[in-house]
Amino acid sequence: MGNHHHHNNTSGKNLKIAFFINLGFTIFEIIGGIYTNSVAIMSDAIHDLGDSLSLGTSWYLEIRSKKKSDKKYSFGYARFSLLGALLNSVVLIVGSIFIINEAITRIIHPESSDATGMVFFAIVGIAVNGYAAWKLSTGKTMNEKVVSWHLLEDVLGWVAVLIVAIILYFKDIPYLDPALSLAITAYVLWNVIKRLRETLFLFLQGIPKDINYTQIEERILGVKHVGSMHHTHIWSLEGEHHVFTAHIKINDAINLDDLVKLKCEVKDILKEYPFRHYTIETEPNNESCDLTEF
Repeated sequence: MGNHHHHNNTSGKNLKIAFFINLGFTIFEIIGGIYTNSVAIMSDAIHDLGDSLSLGTSWYLEIRSKKKSDKKYSFGYARFSLLGALLNSVVLIVGSIFIINEAITRIIHPESSDATGMVFFAIVGIAVNGYAAWKLSTGKTMNEKVVSWHLLEDVLGWVAVLIVAIILYFKDIPYLDPALSLAITAYVLWNVIKRLRETLFLFLQGIPKDINYTQIEERILGVKHVGSMHHTHIWSLEGEHHVFTAHIKINDAINLDDLVKLKCEVKDILKEYPFRHYTIETEPNNESCDLTEF
């Protein structure tokens, strides 16, 4: 129990540190992008703004997740992470559209960038994002590990900016900076749209991809005395923890001990899957369900 509490505190502390580092560096990047006249740096600034929102949301949710279910939110507060993911996606998409417009304008009307300034900001970017990624890579929670990989992508982005800056230092190629900006933005948009699709799928209560509906149904139908199933519903709270509900028809008359044994066997099956909540209702074969199937 003591170790669990320690891990919770550590994960919250790591996310807090990474959030303030990333937010401070995002402001630094925006100033740097304006100073060096680099849309590549500005595009990464918009990307890092999205990262800051993600880190801030993760930190907030880490605190909120300790709050148990109440009369207002009977399933607890885990589903708030989906709202955070949706907001982050919208911010990144709007920012990316702005950067694409700026990059295309720069290609049509080329302007030189400050290569020396770009080299300086790229080195700082690699150091800052590298430290934040390392800090979270030592974390125990999946949340920290996912954010760590995201920050590692930022490091690689800054390596690309550094390479372009070095080229621009020796040869003035005005198209190179906006071209890199478009490449970074296209990569960010591709990932954001993919994440947005997954978020909307969960919002619409689609069956989680790590759950095999048919397999679960077949296993439950294989339990002794189970005749059929209906009103089977599976959805996810936030992508990691899921909910299962079902009505089970008992195909013959059984005593109370056998009924308890049947429920235990069904629950043992469900415990093998990442369900945070599951509800099983048993009905005699001659009882008609009042609920309408949907």
